[in-house]
Amino acid sequence: MSGFSAAASAAAAERCALAIRARSAASSPATRQQASIRRSSLVMRRPATLAAFRRRPVAPRAVATPADRASPDLVGKFTLDSNSELQVAVNPAAQGSVTEIDLEVTNTGGSLILHWGALCADRRRPDGTAVYKNRALRTPFVKSGDNSTLRIEIDDPAVHAIEFLIFDETQNKWFKNNGQNFQIQLQLSRRHSNGASGASSSATSTMVPEDLVQIQAYLRWERKGKQSYTPEQEKEEYEAARAELIEELSRGVSLEKLRAKLTKAPEAPESGENDSPASQITVDKIPEDLVQVQAYIRWEKAGKPNYPPERQLVEFEEARKELQAEVDKGISIDQLRKKILKGNIESKVSKQLKNKKYFSVERIQRKKRDIMQLLTKHKHTFIEEHVEVAPKQPAVLDLFSKSLDKDGCEVINRKLFKFGGKEILAISTKILNKTKVHLATNHTEPLILHWSLAKKSGEWKAPPSNILPSGSKLLDMACETEFTKSELDGFYYQVVEIELDDGGYKGMPFVLRSGESWIKNNGSDFYLDFITHDTRNTKDTGDAGKGTAKALLKRIADLEEDAQRSLMHRFNIAADLVDEARDAGLLGIVGLFVWIRFMATRQLTWNKNYNVKPREISKAQDRFTDDLENMYKTYPQYREILRMIMAAVGRGGEGDVGQRIRDEILVIQRNNDCKGGMMEEWHQKLHNNTSPDDVVICQALIDYINSDFDISVYWDTLNKNGITKDRLLSYDRAIHSEPNFRSAQKEGLLRDLGNYMRSLKAVHSGADLESAIATCMGYKSEGEGFMVGVQINPVKGLPSGFPELLEFVLDHVEDKSPEPLLEGLLEARVELHPLLLDSPERMKDLIFLDIALDSTFRTAIERSNEELNDAAPEKIMYIISLVLENLALSIDDNEDILYCLKGWNQALEMAKQKDDQWALYAKAFLDRIRLALASKGEQYHNIMQPSAEYLGSLLSVDQWAVNIFTEEIIRGGSAATLSALLNRFDPVLRNVAHLGSWQVISPIEVSGYVVVVDELLAVQNKCYDKPTILVAKSVKGEEEIPDGVVGVITPDMPDVLSHVSVRARNSKVLFATCFDHSILSELEGYGQKLLSFKPTSADITYREIAESELQQSISPNIEADHAVPSISLVKKKFLGKYAISAEEFSEEMVGAKSRNIAYLKGKVPSWVGVPTSVAIPFGTFEKVLSDGLNKEVAQNVENLKSRLAQEDFTALGEIRKAVLNLAAPTQLVKELKEKMIGSGMPWPGDEGDQRWEQAWMAIKKVWASKWNERAYFSTRKVKLDHDYLSMAVLVQEIVNADYAFVIHTTNPSTGDSSEIYAEVVKGFGETLVGAYPGRAMSFVCKKDELDSPKLLGYPSKPIGLFIRRSIIFRSDSNGEDLEGYAGAGLYDSVPMDEEDEVVLDYTTDPLIVDHEFQNSILSSIARAGHAIEELYGSPQDVEGVVKDGKIYVVQTRPQM
Repeated sequence: MSGFSAAASAAAAERCALAIRARSAASSPATRQQASIRRSSLVMRRPATLAAFRRRPVAPRAVATPADRASPDLVGKFTLDSNSELQVAVNPAAQGSVTEIDLEVTNTGGSLILHWGALCADRRRPDGTAVYKNRALRTPFVKSGDNSTLRIEIDDPAVHAIEFLIFDETQNKWFKNNGQNFQIQLQLSRRHSNGASGASSSATSTMVPEDLVQIQAYLRWERKGKQSYTPEQEKEEYEAARAELIEELSRGVSLEKLRAKLTKAPEAPESGENDSPASQITVDKIPEDLVQVQAYIRWEKAGKPNYPPERQLVEFEEARKELQAEVDKGISIDQLRKKILKGNIESKVSKQLKNKKYFSVERIQRKKRDIMQLLTKHKHTFIEEHVEVAPKQPAVLDLFSKSLDKDGCEVINRKLFKFGGKEILAISTKILNKTKVHLATNHTEPLILHWSLAKKSGEWKAPPSNILPSGSKLLDMACETEFTKSELDGFYYQVVEIELDDGGYKGMPFVLRSGESWIKNNGSDFYLDFITHDTRNTKDTGDAGKGTAKALLKRIADLEEDAQRSLMHRFNIAADLVDEARDAGLLGIVGLFVWIRFMATRQLTWNKNYNVKPREISKAQDRFTDDLENMYKTYPQYREILRMIMAAVGRGGEGDVGQRIRDEILVIQRNNDCKGGMMEEWHQKLHNNTSPDDVVICQALIDYINSDFDISVYWDTLNKNGITKDRLLSYDRAIHSEPNFRSAQKEGLLRDLGNYMRSLKAVHSGADLESAIATCMGYKSEGEGFMVGVQINPVKGLPSGFPELLEFVLDHVEDKSPEPLLEGLLEARVELHPLLLDSPERMKDLIFLDIALDSTFRTAIERSNEELNDAAPEKIMYIISLVLENLALSIDDNEDILYCLKGWNQALEMAKQKDDQWALYAKAFLDRIRLALASKGEQYHNIMQPSAEYLGSLLSVDQWAVNIFTEEIIRGGSAATLSALLNRFDPVLRNVAHLGSWQVISPIEVSGYVVVVDELLAVQNKCYDKPTILVAKSVKGEEEIPDGVVGVITPDMPDVLSHVSVRARNSKVLFATCFDHSILSELEGYGQKLLSFKPTSADITYREIAESELQQSISPNIEADHAVPSISLVKKKFLGKYAISAEEFSEEMVGAKSRNIAYLKGKVPSWVGVPTSVAIPFGTFEKVLSDGLNKEVAQNVENLKSRLAQEDFTALGEIRKAVLNLAAPTQLVKELKEKMIGSGMPWPGDEGDQRWEQAWMAIKKVWASKWNERAYFSTRKVKLDHDYLSMAVLVQEIVNADYAFVIHTTNPSTGDSSEIYAEVVKGFGETLVGAYPGRAMSFVCKKDELDSPKLLGYPSKPIGLFIRRSIIFRSDSNGEDLEGYAGAGLYDSVPMDEEDEVVLDYTTDPLIVDHEFQNSILSSIARAGHAIEELYGSPQDVEGVVKDGKIYVVQTRPQM
């Protein structure tokens, strides 16, 4: 609705130009003066175009048809539909009267609207002039029985006709006159009146004040649900509002009453009432500056929405009423002024007035910068073999622990305690129903165990004398036993062992004494629990803890019981473990994070039987976060995870920071007289064990007070944040009572609890914006008992203007309109970014500030969801752009996200410029962003979930919390917010780009049972015993279609020419990508049900069917289509040559791949290049394997093949490894060298022995691919004899390609032989034919229009492969091109050198951004494909590359 007034002004000016006039009496001077005074009292300045309204334009009136008028003449009948008719009658104007037009529609069921306008006779239009976007009026018909009627009265003699349409709101249907507007000519019979004074003084001629029209337009907008209007719709609404007010006036309502009704102001007194006593009361006039301030306060409370001018007027009136109500209660103007003019409110209002942007949110001017300045490339990598980190000291305690495990003891509990650089291991075991305690320490000095037994918490009870170890001394409440020295595998330690009787003991408290010194556990007793079972005692299968820092997680489990005593203990233990976690690498840092996250989500106990002062907790936090800060500076590859740990821990602080929590609750109680009940119970908890729960409790109290003491609000806030009544009762200092305050305490409590919240968040919240900003900007004591003695200096070296930027953020943090706040938050994060990459002073404070800015950003996005429901595409795209930038600032390896952001911003500019390709271009980047998010989620799952599962099992964490651990991490970050926005916007893009909900890759009509699977790869070797349609969440592109599968539906985006796509078409299997998540969810809900799918080239319909229909659909022809083809292989022999040139290629020596490429040489057009080739012929592998050099390898392969024959499929991988051990016969090396050099190819050995070894390894990998799983199971499925499969190797020099392409000269999706289909990728072609995520650029081209390729889709592949000048060894088997069997792509082609993976930036790629270059390259590719098809006389599957604009064809085969 923003901008409504300006649009309406333009509409009014347009109405004046239409020359619709009414004779009206001039308003009196008094009226004009009153209107002038009222207008001048408003601060908002109206646009200059409002001057047009003072010309008093009046629309013709539309009224309900009265019953007492004479019937007009019928001038027309029109048929609207089969049983509805429009009748129009006109009663010409009599002297001094108006023309009446009666309209009646018969047999109407809905609500009809007349959409109409008047035509003026005095217009002079040149020939050919047409009315363009003329504004119209809208008037509702009146329902009368089965009919609808309406009367129009026109008193303007210039109007000679009306034009109209009729709209049925119920059916959303327009009625026209044979496709044109209805038009009724008016035969007016107007004569001048003789002396009829006052004839034109009807109510219709009264001017409607513009402020009332604005208010009425706003009320209409509210009634219609506050829709987002286009400027044209705003003009229509404005005129409709004017017409409604004119209608009111025509019924005799006075202007004063109309104003009172709209503004809810008191009506003007009727004549004669001015003499009443009440009228003599003097009312203080509210100063306009106070009205302005009050209106601003109202606006801030509402979240600073963008008010249109008409709502601004309403807000001023409401503000005035509120202030008047205060004055009416007896408060003076001076008191009122003092009450509302607090803080910097006056300067805020003055700033808005100065900028002439009242009721509109100011926005920052973001700096123009290259977004690649935000680039960070710290990848999360780990090597699992290096994950295990053995404890540095003492190894002897591990040996002692293992010795007990070997003895067959059932370990009940195991605890490791640290003291003075040494450790003591306490273990309780059970054997033959007897409990035994083992204490072992690496402390070398004489040591006394001072111990007792306990049947309940906190108890010290002397043990019975019959269980005392030898030499023990029994005391009143305890016993002392000396440790004895022992040795294990050359390591020395001290030990005490105690065998207990069946006394029902729960545990053993103890302390240690060394000489005269007592040794305690961080100031408390040591304690070994006899009840808690050691979860590590469960059978370790070997897989438990795989993919984790296992030793570290076991150590954490050992220390958990001690950590549960208080948050102080936990944070101190965490600080002690930082070095060990760092030494364990990425998985060590992840393990530490998982533990802290379990704590933060209340899966671990925060406090048990231990009182600790708040300052001790904050000091421990400070110590831990200092260690994390130091690691953040030194190990940039861990920063993303370290940020997560710090956000979960909170800031903490040395000295008074924690003490303030303890002191300031007393200030609140004293200031507000609330020393008993719930506040006293909370005070006791705060004194003894403050925790993050206290932030929630404080917020719940504030919400409760703000709700005028509604106790349900208190519980609602607690429960929403995970605090139940049981949790309140579980604290060591339990909270039993509910708050119960008096109204008089409200203001003081809100003030003091608000101040107290700052102290709580400063300690406990890692993501609180206000405290993070205050810490970086500096603050000092504000008196009144809060922040006493506190002075924190600003962080040095902050960017210029940064404090003002943060002030802007704080001022707008509650705004409803998201963009200004989001822009401010992002600008602040971008300004911080260089500092966070460096090592500035007080880095920790800057990290917490960045965490807080990030958290506030996500909250603002979530809050704006409703506003985005009706937003224009450009606005949603802009918000997505901001979220992308925020995500890039939050992750360690952001290159792909930044390139996505560049592309998305480019798409946004295309949309603004109305480029007809913008939606297609944006869709490619939307898909790429989704791939990036999926990759990030998979990365988090791979590095975090194993640690969550293993540590969760050790600590007995609830299984549901373990299962969703990674999911919750992802859901709480920017990636989840971005994903939701993309899901919302995807249908918009698909609609604009005419993409639909489906891409049908293989359009086969099928019926089958729906089965939902996570990955097609996981079931590719499975056999289904009935027709099955898989809904597969993941399809990479290289999978096989399982037996029994007749259809595959996936949200994934494999290329149309990928292996699985070709396989589906050849196997007559339905294969389609579904972009609509609701359709996918519906299909998943049909699991195990029988569905029929009917595809076209662009859409799919489906329905549930009965078993009988399935039997009917399986015709003999269909069964024949799915029958196993009758094919066989001819075994090839070694014909005496290890290498041959292209001139020697024959069917006996090489496969079709080599023969086809040799055939092309010299026959394709000169502008198409064909690389030079040689080959290693059939039989060479078998010859090399049988060579005496490789006797052991041959024997190993034979043994493994025997296992394979017994269906031990693990042998496949072992055979491949065995083949890689082959040695090259001298003759092979000699012949290959001769052929390559003779053909003009470089010989790898000329660059050194290492280069030849690389080439030889590549050759062996090609041979070994005969035994890859996909190929083996594929040949097995069609009953090919695998032993008869022979593998030649085609050797080609690699063209260092700019682009690679695959052509199908008959469109594979439609079967259209007149159309070529091709896909293009940047770099090496493996990303096109291999399992690389994302889509290639795709296009079609008619064979009779080869200069006019049509782009179908832009690329979304994030990775390009690039390689220097090298050699590639291509598989060329005798099983790849058999008729009826698609064997192509089953075996590997291996380059001598590894490709470089490059993250692609499409925004600078000429194939994407240069349309002339694009057309040239795509046309050349299409021409090459067409030329090769004509050469062979049949459809071809062609692979090639583009280098410096030149086309090279590297292989061709018949299109299957």
